Amino acid sequence: MEQVKQLNTVEEWQAKLQQSSDKPVFVFKHSTRCPVSADAYDQYLIYLNREPNRDVDYCLVKVVESRPVSNAISEDLSLKHESPQAILIKDGKVAWHTSHWRITKESLQQNAK
Repeated sequence: MEQVKQLNTVEEWQAKLQQSSDKPVFVFKHSTRCPVSADAYDQYLIYLNREPNRDVDYCLVKVVESRPVSNAISEDLSLKHESPQAILIKDGKVAWHTSHWRITKESLQQNAK
């Protein structure tokens, strides 16, 4: 399985955002209290266990436990908060994003590039 970095602080997020100029960053925003998010997280894990794009850094944000990080992501990217939410970032900007039931192993495979 591809290594996933859990982002717990705004500083960790800011570092990943800056790194997206060198290597794309994929952020999965997950609510540990939501069944829809649990299903999307399962799809994320299936994707990561199969053939993830190795040229991408993968991150996880638990939105309830790390609310300041989740809020900073939405603010820094000018992106409405949703949960679950999948976001691909390149050069500090959103290259692709989706949420809820649209997060599938197929959509991740097609768009995490």
